[in-house]
Amino acid sequence: MDKQNELVIEIEKLASDGRGLGHYKDKVIFVEKVCPGDKCRVKILKENKSYNIAELVEIIEKSPYRVKPFCPMYNVCGACELQHIEYEYQLKQKKIIVEDAMRGIVEDEIIEDVEPSPQIKEYRHKIQYPIRQTNVSKRILAGYFKPKTHDIVNIKYCPIQPEICDKIIEFIRENAPIYKIEGYKEEKHTGLLRHVVFRVSEKTGDILTVLVINSDKIPERVKDFAQLLYDKFEKIKGITVNLNNKKTNLILSNNTKLLYGKDFIEESLCGLNFKVGSNTFFQVNPKSAENIFYYVKNYIKANFNKPRILDAYAGISTFGLVMADLASDVTSVEECKESVEKAREVKKEHNINNISLYCMDSEQFFEEELSKNHFYDITILDPPRKGCSGKTLEYALKLTKSTIIYVSCNPSTLARDLKFLKSNNAFIKSIKPFDMFCHTHHIENVAIIEITK
Repeated sequence: MDKQNELVIEIEKLASDGRGLGHYKDKVIFVEKVCPGDKCRVKILKENKSYNIAELVEIIEKSPYRVKPFCPMYNVCGACELQHIEYEYQLKQKKIIVEDAMRGIVEDEIIEDVEPSPQIKEYRHKIQYPIRQTNVSKRILAGYFKPKTHDIVNIKYCPIQPEICDKIIEFIRENAPIYKIEGYKEEKHTGLLRHVVFRVSEKTGDILTVLVINSDKIPERVKDFAQLLYDKFEKIKGITVNLNNKKTNLILSNNTKLLYGKDFIEESLCGLNFKVGSNTFFQVNPKSAENIFYYVKNYIKANFNKPRILDAYAGISTFGLVMADLASDVTSVEECKESVEKAREVKKEHNINNISLYCMDSEQFFEEELSKNHFYDITILDPPRKGCSGKTLEYALKLTKSTIIYVSCNPSTLARDLKFLKSNNAFIKSIKPFDMFCHTHHIENVAIIEITK
């Protein structure tokens, strides 16, 4: 290492957060914006006991898997950090990320190849734009944050989301100031418009637009502006306002009001039509999500005859409703009231009579089911990124006669929870990764866990 703390390393693989990983002597070096196979000169920024963090100075020899990013904003936007890597090679690296997370818990052989996304551009159907405003010119800025900052990259074109969203957000930029709708100032917690959220139907192209405002009531100028927006774009089928005046990083509060049109869009998965509202959870990549549902459905069909199914952390009960035709009965539990209401509408529309829907915390519901000696052949767990609590897993083991199907968007918390299940005599049969979030380090997994009692 020279006086400038520069050294030459070869990037061996991607770490779990998408950074490149190499070694210098016996020390791990993490570097952003590199590709496995790159030979590069890096500068050490931070030294730790077991690893160093470095920045890229120059690429001496390019990896054969390095490609030109297709997005013109790639170098400044923090959203798609793997666009410089060939897509098929991204999938191989994501499998390695899963294998590394599961080291010591399962053998690599049970981890299957990553299922590619059917669509790698315009795949993202939930878009959340933070809104800011320049101090001098008072221009509205809308886009994504620069890496590791809350500085806005003013995105005019984003190739991973439907093109119509670019047109709508540009219209908002140009016309919001006319209606005296100012952008949010995070440092001072002032300004009105905090975020614009789009839910876009892959099936129809219809859009639900959510204006998130820093207020506890809706000003008339917001209603007037929303009317303009609703009249301008035929594909906007509804506009809601989310009232969020708390100093928080949460984008949406639980207080959403419908202004115009419908408060949902319809999305189709596995032959069923689902209603997706402002606050309801639904996968951002519907085509990849459908691959997951069919994978789970095919597994259940091949291994069970009319099982009792428990669907937990259910969202709008997508899993429960899709699996209902295979089951004797389905019990679905979700704590978001809006999601449960949307699930009830789908249940009624499709005349699905063997599913029961409960609005409750999963851990609490599991405890109550155990007290009633209610047991299930299959439990489907689809928790948020933080995974399940130890108590929830403990209850799931007791409630489930045969199989837990665990769907996770976070390999590290999945590994933690699988380790707990394994230590309690469960058998991890397989892990199947799916590429839900193309060109990012994120990876969805479906784990099949057999209960041994």
